[in-house]
Amino acid sequence: MESNKKNYLYALKIYIDKMPSLPTSVTKIMEISNDPNASPADLNQVISLDPVLMGKVMKLINSAYYGLSQEVTSLVRAIIMLGINTVKNLALSTAVLANLGKGTSAKGLNMDGFWRHSLCVGVTSKLIAKKLKIDPKRLEEFFMAGLLHDIGKIPLNNRLADPYVAAMQNADREQAPLIQAEKNVMGIHHCEVAKIILQRWRLNQEIQDAVSFHHAPLSYEGPHWKIVYAVTTANFFANTFEIGFAGDRYPLSVPPEVFQALDVDMEWFDDIEDQVLSEIEKARIFLKIAT
Repeated sequence: MESNKKNYLYALKIYIDKMPSLPTSVTKIMEISNDPNASPADLNQVISLDPVLMGKVMKLINSAYYGLSQEVTSLVRAIIMLGINTVKNLALSTAVLANLGKGTSAKGLNMDGFWRHSLCVGVTSKLIAKKLKIDPKRLEEFFMAGLLHDIGKIPLNNRLADPYVAAMQNADREQAPLIQAEKNVMGIHHCEVAKIILQRWRLNQEIQDAVSFHHAPLSYEGPHWKIVYAVTTANFFANTFEIGFAGDRYPLSVPPEVFQALDVDMEWFDDIEDQVLSEIEKARIFLKIAT
């Protein structure tokens, strides 16, 4: 097993190393967005030099996602209306999908189901953040963490298709969580793979922590427990309500301490299901524009 794990890790690292780095414009946008003194004009200077991204920003503000009655033609106005964090997440989503793509399924994951699941976790994490009265400027971090929470499955699916199918079959046969089957079959799981990707892309620590610990929230000891717990719980909701599919038919239960800390329960999830489905449809427009 240890020998196989080393071989699998080596193959995955080669695969990830060959993935393009985040574009300079996206890296700069992330830096600006993390600066509390940043202004829309600062973003305008960067985005105006990237015609593709500029086109996506304008397409988003004028899309059904926002439903404006008048077309917006000014980039600065679009940035102001969208907000710095939404523009950052559009830029980041564009880069992520360019690198990993929506693509076609390998032998394991159905990518349409995968992205629907990911969108569900993103929008649900954001709704939990609103319930926690998180600073509105940070809500998009919860969405992005949820969207990326299973990103480590894509290299596993694409680069290690046969053992990954074996892991999924093992999980179904044993009625076990997929993460346990991944460890049993390959000695490595999707959270570890995701951590390698997110560190390479230098994404902020909040997102890294949420993605890395969404299957082990009580082992997390850092300062970003709210986003870790939100993504953990949103992932359980998506799997339990079978919204999309990311290969996990028998997910780990959420520890009661996590539900208590967030002040949510299954009745609350019943209440928000229609809202989540509506938000997913809106977010699909966002994701389509990013591709």
